[in-house]
Amino acid sequence: MNAETVPPAALTATTAILEHSVASHPFLHGLKPGHQHLLVESAIRMEYPAGKFIFHEGEPANRFYLIESGRVALESHLRDGPPVEVQVIGPGEALGWSWLFPPCHWNFDARVLEPTTVIFFYGSRLRVQCELDHELGYELMKRMAQVVIQRLQHTRRQLLEVSR
Repeated sequence: MNAETVPPAALTATTAILEHSVASHPFLHGLKPGHQHLLVESAIRMEYPAGKFIFHEGEPANRFYLIESGRVALESHLRDGPPVEVQVIGPGEALGWSWLFPPCHWNFDARVLEPTTVIFFYGSRLRVQCELDHELGYELMKRMAQVVIQRLQHTRRQLLEVSR
């Protein structure tokens, strides 16, 4: 039985809510229902208080997040200086692309600015699924590449502004 034929009564309330959240998140818009189901199998909802770090630059990257509510600052460190805010992301955005691209280490710190709710995905499990299902891998790669491009464009604009 696949994800499209499971009767709704067989789903727990929590799983049904998570499936709805995954299906309605802008990052995953248009993803096949079977692929959405695979994502839900590797997902949990989490909440982070303001000030908490979700991950730190240089640590192994084995997960990614879809932000449902709240705001998260991506930060980088100058040598012996305070952190530099690279970008603030919020609801409807994806956090963490490093899980998909070797060597799979975080490129920034992610610090919660206000109470934040996310859908957390186990990237190591999803990498295996992507190897088994290349269509899923291609879809996630396209979406994550867009996140990388947006981060690069945002950083470029910041650098141009600083240099003026």
